[in-house]
Amino acid sequence: MSMASTDALVLERSANPNEPSHSRIYWLLTLMVFFWSLNYVMGKIALREFPPVLLATFRTAIAGVVILPLYLLRRRHASKWNFREGLLLLVLGVGGVALNQVFFVLGLSRTSVAHSAILIGLTPVQVLLLAAITGQEKLTWRKVVGLVVALAGVGVLQLTHESARGPSILGDVFILLCGLSLAVYTVFGKEVSARHDAITMNTFAYVGGAIVLSPAIVWNARHFDFTAVSASAWLSVAYMAVFSSVVSYLIYNYALSRIAASRVSAFSYLQPVFASIMGVAFLGESLGAPVIAGGAVILTGVYLAERG
Repeated sequence: MSMASTDALVLERSANPNEPSHSRIYWLLTLMVFFWSLNYVMGKIALREFPPVLLATFRTAIAGVVILPLYLLRRRHASKWNFREGLLLLVLGVGGVALNQVFFVLGLSRTSVAHSAILIGLTPVQVLLLAAITGQEKLTWRKVVGLVVALAGVGVLQLTHESARGPSILGDVFILLCGLSLAVYTVFGKEVSARHDAITMNTFAYVGGAIVLSPAIVWNARHFDFTAVSASAWLSVAYMAVFSSVVSYLIYNYALSRIAASRVSAFSYLQPVFASIMGVAFLGESLGAPVIAGGAVILTGVYLAERG
């Protein structure tokens, strides 16, 4: 299916009076961003008691357990797929969703909420670059300027790596990989999401991710005392698996099948603001001048790139 036919399908759905209005989709995307923003705080709480790899893989497995019954209950109404399409859904889901969440937890364990959220804000730029590489977008000089400004903001942000206990470069790299995996999912999942419903997409992502990551789960859980985990940590893991994983990605795929991918990814602008405020309010994190300046420059670059 070509991008032109995909856009035509989106326009056709938007014109259908039985389809939800764009304003309703935007409200759902705002709710999704709120869930994802609070996820940084919940992740930090869970990481106080869970090892990063175990938390990342265990979260994916729980999400798979939650989404599978939903898929089975409505399998008669679910989109049809053959072996080749199923393999595509599996690769796309594991690479774009499951790995996204693994990289997120690994990065969050090594850097601050503000760093994580600001670097995730670069996702629209990564989407733009991938779209340009695949021929879906053309790079104008304005977009190139925006990319350069965003990268300069990343450089400013690195000025906060002052101590071993503070944000680390490795943590920031993991967060950038997290955004890249979501960008891959956004660009290459656009056509697939037009053929399949959100529950089918997420079932392949989380159930497939749980199967692929099961060796890591077993290996990291073999000496871990689950009975010693506090209620707050369990609630944080449950939140990460249900709200920031299943519910948020259902909204993401739902929106991706109805409006342009660039509009969906543009909601990343809100995440650094929401998450940074929550990090200060709930975790007592501080926002130094380099963080504020770097975040402002990055978001300015992202804005310029998208408006170019």
